[in-house]
Amino acid sequence: MSFWLILLLFFVVATIYSSAGFGGGSSYLAILAIALYPIEEMRVIALVCNIVVVFGSIINFHLKGIKPWYDAILIMAASIPLAFLGGTIQLPKSYFLLLLGLVLLIGALLMFIDYDRFTVKRPNKITLPIVGGIIGFVSGLVGIGGGIFLAPVLHLQRWKAAAEIAALASFFIFVNSIAGLVGQFSRNPVIDYPKLGMLVLVVLVGGQIGNRLVITSLKPEHVRFVTAVLIAIVGINLISKEYKVILDLFAF
Repeated sequence: MSFWLILLLFFVVATIYSSAGFGGGSSYLAILAIALYPIEEMRVIALVCNIVVVFGSIINFHLKGIKPWYDAILIMAASIPLAFLGGTIQLPKSYFLLLLGLVLLIGALLMFIDYDRFTVKRPNKITLPIVGGIIGFVSGLVGIGGGIFLAPVLHLQRWKAAAEIAALASFFIFVNSIAGLVGQFSRNPVIDYPKLGMLVLVVLVGGQIGNRLVITSLKPEHVRFVTAVLIAIVGINLISKEYKVILDLFAF
Protein backbone atom coordinates (compact mmCIF):
# COMPACT_ATOMS: atom_id res chain seq x y z
CA MET A 1 0.00 0.00 0.00
CA SER A 2 1.47 3.35 -1.03
CA PHE A 3 1.79 6.14 1.51
CA TRP A 4 -0.40 8.39 -0.65
CA LEU A 5 -3.21 5.84 -0.44
CA ILE A 6 -2.74 5.69 3.34
CA LEU A 7 -3.06 9.48 3.48
CA LEU A 8 -6.28 9.34 1.48
CA LEU A 9 -7.75 6.60 3.65
CA PHE A 10 -6.84 8.47 6.84
CA PHE A 11 -8.57 11.57 5.47
CA VAL A 12 -11.74 9.60 4.71
CA VAL A 13 -11.72 7.89 8.11
CA ALA A 14 -11.21 11.18 9.97
CA THR A 15 -14.03 12.85 8.04
CA ILE A 16 -16.53 10.06 8.70
CA TYR A 17 -15.65 9.34 12.32
CA SER A 18 -15.45 12.98 13.41
CA SER A 19 -19.02 13.57 12.24
CA ALA A 20 -20.09 11.10 14.95
CA GLY A 21 -17.67 12.31 17.63
CA PHE A 22 -15.13 9.51 17.25
CA GLY A 23 -11.42 9.62 16.39
CA GLY A 24 -11.14 6.63 14.06
CA GLY A 25 -8.33 4.85 15.93
CA SER A 26 -9.60 1.36 15.13
CA SER A 27 -9.73 2.12 11.41
CA TYR A 28 -6.29 3.77 11.44
CA LEU A 29 -4.90 0.61 13.01
CA ALA A 30 -6.69 -1.54 10.44
CA ILE A 31 -5.16 0.47 7.59
CA LEU A 32 -1.67 0.37 9.11
CA ALA A 33 -1.96 -3.35 9.81
CA ILE A 34 -2.75 -3.98 6.14
CA ALA A 35 0.19 -1.72 5.20
CA LEU A 36 2.45 -3.84 7.48
CA TYR A 37 3.63 -0.96 9.66
CA PRO A 38 5.75 -1.80 12.75
CA ILE A 39 3.56 -2.38 15.81
CA GLU A 40 5.03 0.38 17.97
CA GLU A 41 4.64 2.91 15.16
CA MET A 42 1.07 1.78 14.45
CA ARG A 43 0.00 2.47 18.01
CA VAL A 44 1.64 5.91 18.18
CA ILE A 45 0.19 7.03 14.84
CA ALA A 46 -3.33 5.89 15.72
CA LEU A 47 -3.26 7.60 19.12
CA VAL A 48 -1.85 10.89 17.80
CA CYS A 49 -4.44 11.01 15.02
CA ASN A 50 -7.16 10.20 17.55
CA ILE A 51 -6.12 13.15 19.70
CA VAL A 52 -6.10 15.56 16.75
CA VAL A 53 -9.53 14.53 15.45
CA VAL A 54 -11.47 14.33 18.71
CA PHE A 55 -10.03 17.58 20.04
CA GLY A 56 -11.90 19.37 17.28
CA SER A 57 -15.05 17.43 18.17
CA ILE A 58 -14.74 18.38 21.85
CA ILE A 59 -14.48 22.07 20.95
CA ASN A 60 -17.53 21.89 18.69
CA PHE A 61 -19.59 20.04 21.32
CA HIS A 62 -18.56 22.61 23.91
CA LEU A 63 -19.57 25.50 21.65
CA LYS A 64 -22.96 23.85 21.15
CA GLY A 65 -23.46 23.70 24.93
CA ILE A 66 -23.03 19.92 25.17
CA LYS A 67 -20.64 19.56 28.09
CA PRO A 68 -20.87 16.21 29.91
CA TRP A 69 -17.27 16.50 31.09
CA TYR A 70 -18.01 16.32 34.80
CA ASP A 71 -20.00 13.12 34.26
CA ALA A 72 -16.83 11.54 32.91
CA ILE A 73 -14.93 11.72 36.20
CA LEU A 74 -15.97 8.26 37.43
CA ILE A 75 -15.09 6.65 34.11
CA MET A 76 -11.77 8.47 33.76
CA ALA A 77 -10.63 7.72 37.32
CA ALA A 78 -9.75 4.16 36.33
CA SER A 79 -9.32 4.49 32.57
CA ILE A 80 -6.46 7.03 32.60
CA PRO A 81 -3.92 5.07 34.70
CA LEU A 82 -4.85 1.78 33.04
CA ALA A 83 -4.59 3.29 29.55
CA PHE A 84 -1.09 4.46 30.50
CA LEU A 85 -0.26 0.99 31.84
CA GLY A 86 -1.52 -0.64 28.65
CA GLY A 87 0.59 1.74 26.60
CA THR A 88 3.77 0.66 28.38
CA ILE A 89 3.25 -3.01 27.47
CA GLN A 90 4.79 -4.30 24.24
CA LEU A 91 3.24 -7.60 23.15
CA PRO A 92 4.94 -10.02 20.76
CA LYS A 93 3.83 -9.34 17.19
CA SER A 94 1.58 -12.40 16.84
CA TYR A 95 -0.18 -11.72 20.15
CA PHE A 96 -0.65 -8.06 19.29
CA LEU A 97 -2.11 -8.77 15.85
CA LEU A 98 -4.42 -11.39 17.34
CA LEU A 99 -5.60 -8.97 20.03
CA LEU A 100 -6.01 -6.21 17.44
CA GLY A 101 -8.09 -8.55 15.28
CA LEU A 102 -10.33 -9.42 18.24
CA VAL A 103 -10.72 -5.76 19.22
CA LEU A 104 -11.63 -4.77 15.66
CA LEU A 105 -14.13 -7.63 15.37
CA ILE A 106 -15.78 -6.85 18.71
CA GLY A 107 -15.90 -3.15 17.83
CA ALA A 108 -17.53 -3.99 14.50
CA LEU A 109 -20.14 -6.21 16.18
CA LEU A 110 -20.99 -3.42 18.62
CA MET A 111 -21.58 -1.10 15.65
CA PHE A 112 -24.19 -3.50 14.29
CA ILE A 113 -26.32 -3.27 17.44
CA ASP A 114 -29.68 -1.57 17.11
CA TYR A 115 -29.64 0.29 20.43
CA ASP A 116 -33.38 1.00 20.32
CA ARG A 117 -34.19 -2.72 20.59
CA PHE A 118 -32.14 -3.42 23.70
CA THR A 119 -31.84 -1.91 27.13
CA VAL A 120 -29.70 -3.00 30.05
CA LYS A 121 -29.48 -1.77 33.63
CA ARG A 122 -28.24 1.79 34.03
CA PRO A 123 -24.66 2.17 35.24
CA ASN A 124 -23.85 3.08 38.84
CA LYS A 125 -20.90 4.55 40.69
CA ILE A 126 -19.29 1.12 41.02
CA THR A 127 -19.69 -0.26 37.52
CA LEU A 128 -18.67 2.89 35.63
CA PRO A 129 -15.04 2.90 36.89
CA ILE A 130 -14.78 -0.84 36.22
CA VAL A 131 -16.05 -0.46 32.67
CA GLY A 132 -13.83 2.59 32.12
CA GLY A 133 -10.77 0.79 33.52
CA ILE A 134 -11.19 -2.28 31.32
CA ILE A 135 -11.75 -0.20 28.19
CA GLY A 136 -8.84 2.08 29.12
CA PHE A 137 -6.39 -0.78 29.54
CA VAL A 138 -7.35 -2.48 26.28
CA SER A 139 -7.27 0.89 24.49
CA GLY A 140 -3.74 1.67 25.69
CA LEU A 141 -2.55 -1.84 24.91
CA VAL A 142 -3.84 -1.81 21.34
CA GLY A 143 -3.54 1.90 20.51
CA ILE A 144 -7.10 3.22 20.29
CA GLY A 145 -9.14 5.67 22.33
CA GLY A 146 -11.87 3.23 23.34
CA GLY A 147 -14.86 5.21 22.11
CA ILE A 148 -16.10 2.34 19.96
CA PHE A 149 -16.55 0.33 23.19
CA LEU A 150 -17.75 3.04 25.57
CA ALA A 151 -20.40 4.57 23.30
CA PRO A 152 -22.31 1.29 22.71
CA VAL A 153 -22.28 0.54 26.45
CA LEU A 154 -23.72 3.96 27.28
CA HIS A 155 -26.27 3.73 24.47
CA LEU A 156 -27.47 0.33 25.67
CA GLN A 157 -27.82 1.67 29.19
CA ARG A 158 -29.75 4.74 27.99
CA TRP A 159 -27.17 6.75 29.91
CA LYS A 160 -28.00 10.10 28.30
CA ALA A 161 -29.09 11.57 24.96
CA ALA A 162 -27.15 10.51 21.86
CA ALA A 163 -25.41 13.89 21.50
CA GLU A 164 -24.18 13.80 25.11
CA ILE A 165 -22.90 10.24 24.67
CA ALA A 166 -21.03 11.29 21.53
CA ALA A 167 -19.52 14.24 23.41
CA LEU A 168 -18.46 12.06 26.34
CA ALA A 169 -17.01 9.45 23.96
CA SER A 170 -14.94 12.20 22.32
CA PHE A 171 -13.59 13.31 25.69
CA PHE A 172 -12.95 9.70 26.72
CA ILE A 173 -11.03 9.04 23.50
CA PHE A 174 -9.03 12.26 23.90
CA VAL A 175 -7.94 11.59 27.49
CA ASN A 176 -7.25 7.89 27.02
CA SER A 177 -5.30 8.51 23.83
CA ILE A 178 -3.05 10.96 25.65
CA ALA A 179 -2.53 8.51 28.54
CA GLY A 180 -1.82 5.65 26.15
CA LEU A 181 0.53 7.82 24.10
CA VAL A 182 2.53 8.79 27.18
CA GLY A 183 2.83 5.09 27.95
CA GLN A 184 3.98 4.40 24.40
CA PHE A 185 6.68 7.08 24.50
CA SER A 186 7.98 5.71 27.79
CA ARG A 187 9.36 2.90 25.62
CA ASN A 188 11.13 5.30 23.21
CA PRO A 189 9.46 4.05 20.01
CA VAL A 190 11.05 4.60 16.60
CA ILE A 191 8.78 6.94 14.63
CA ASP A 192 9.01 8.41 11.13
CA TYR A 193 8.05 11.94 12.19
CA PRO A 194 7.77 13.48 8.69
CA LYS A 195 5.21 10.85 7.71
CA LEU A 196 3.46 11.21 11.07
CA GLY A 197 3.24 14.96 10.45
CA MET A 198 1.60 14.42 7.06
CA LEU A 199 -0.92 11.98 8.55
CA VAL A 200 -1.73 14.45 11.32
CA LEU A 201 -2.32 17.17 8.72
CA VAL A 202 -4.78 15.11 6.67
CA VAL A 203 -6.78 13.93 9.72
CA LEU A 204 -6.86 17.51 11.01
CA VAL A 205 -8.42 18.67 7.74
CA GLY A 206 -10.71 15.65 7.52
CA GLY A 207 -11.77 16.03 11.13
CA GLN A 208 -12.68 19.68 10.67
CA ILE A 209 -14.70 18.85 7.56
CA GLY A 210 -16.48 16.02 9.36
CA ASN A 211 -17.30 18.27 12.30
CA ARG A 212 -18.95 20.85 10.07
CA LEU A 213 -20.24 18.91 7.09
CA VAL A 214 -23.76 17.53 7.06
CA ILE A 215 -23.94 14.70 4.55
CA THR A 216 -27.62 14.53 3.64
CA SER A 217 -27.21 11.71 1.12
CA LEU A 218 -25.87 9.27 3.71
CA LYS A 219 -27.72 8.22 6.83
CA PRO A 220 -25.58 7.70 9.97
CA GLU A 221 -26.67 4.07 10.26
CA HIS A 222 -25.50 3.40 6.69
CA VAL A 223 -22.09 4.91 7.37
CA ARG A 224 -21.87 2.91 10.59
CA PHE A 225 -22.81 -0.30 8.76
CA VAL A 226 -20.21 0.12 6.02
CA THR A 227 -17.53 1.03 8.57
CA ALA A 228 -18.43 -1.98 10.71
CA VAL A 229 -18.20 -4.33 7.73
CA LEU A 230 -14.78 -3.04 6.70
CA ILE A 231 -13.41 -3.23 10.25
CA ALA A 232 -14.85 -6.73 10.68
CA ILE A 233 -13.17 -7.93 7.48
CA VAL A 234 -9.77 -6.69 8.67
CA GLY A 235 -10.36 -8.15 12.13
CA ILE A 236 -11.29 -11.57 10.78
CA ASN A 237 -8.32 -11.47 8.41
CA LEU A 238 -5.91 -10.77 11.28
CA ILE A 239 -7.44 -13.48 13.46
CA SER A 240 -7.28 -16.04 10.65
CA LYS A 241 -3.59 -15.29 10.11
CA GLU A 242 -2.75 -15.60 13.80
CA TYR A 243 -5.06 -18.49 14.73
CA LYS A 244 -2.06 -20.66 15.59
CA VAL A 245 -1.47 -18.39 18.58
CA ILE A 246 -4.87 -19.43 19.93
CA LEU A 247 -4.01 -23.10 19.44
CA ASP A 248 -0.72 -22.62 21.26
CA LEU A 249 -2.46 -20.90 24.17
CA PHE A 250 -4.77 -23.88 24.70
CA ALA A 251 -2.23 -26.59 23.88
CA PHE A 252 -1.49 -28.99 26.73
